[in-house]
Amino acid sequence: MSTPSTATTKQRVRLLGYPVGHSLSPLMHGAAFTALGIDAEYALWETHPTQLAAHVAALRDAPYLGANLTIPHKEQVLPLLDEVSPLALRAGAVNTIVKRGATLRGENTDIGGFLWPLRAGGAEFKRWRVTLLGAGGAARGVAVALLDAGVSRLTIANRSIERARALAAALDDERIEVLQLGERWVGGALSRSDLVVNATAAGWRPEDPPLLAPELLQRLPDHALVYDLTYRRTPLLRAAEERGLATIDGLPMLVEQGALAFQFWTGREAPRPIMWAAAQAGRDGRA
Repeated sequence: MSTPSTATTKQRVRLLGYPVGHSLSPLMHGAAFTALGIDAEYALWETHPTQLAAHVAALRDAPYLGANLTIPHKEQVLPLLDEVSPLALRAGAVNTIVKRGATLRGENTDIGGFLWPLRAGGAEFKRWRVTLLGAGGAARGVAVALLDAGVSRLTIANRSIERARALAAALDDERIEVLQLGERWVGGALSRSDLVVNATAAGWRPEDPPLLAPELLQRLPDHALVYDLTYRRTPLLRAAEERGLATIDGLPMLVEQGALAFQFWTGREAPRPIMWAAAQAGRDGRA
């Protein structure tokens, strides 16, 4: 996709990722801009990793309010920015770029977005043991959110044990343990878990197998909650529901992280009910 023209004065926000065609963010933010009478557009900007530096540099053009970032750019974008918030720096991941004059600042709204449905459900974080599946950009934000919320134990399970160890080392917290997905010890961690979070891309396609085998899901306590950051009913969520477990998909997180980003870009309170309705209608229309 070519670099968007800057011939008009309409303000712009872009989503940089590879791929991005599945995203509901244009519907959600478009509805918010319209509701508040803001002359702005939010559009997808498919960005191959080799194009990231050029596309971030293009955000410095006058019409841009900023951007969102998704897979695989949340970590790689940091050195391309002028400033990074302390929270995003701690996570080592940026999902929101805010333009102020000539300055591009990185923020992480995934952290607040992730916690929102858990807090709304009355989560008692200090009692919780959590298994986090994944160690990429999304998992980094989730890990920081959970540690700051006060969970008692965080197990990071990832296919690449080296990447999981790197995340644990960056966070440097004695509550963290690291396992490799596929190791028999994962079952033991699950048997002690109050919450399981899938922060990997596994599950975007309906034909994907569940990230956890049925015998591993059986190890979870009956009270456990399974949270998938993918905003659809993934194979993991279906398998967890069949097991009788409570589940959360990624739509509440999508809306809340988007609302927080909207507020950074515009300085206005986000119209959350309108954003939620637009995102839900868009998801239902693709089901």
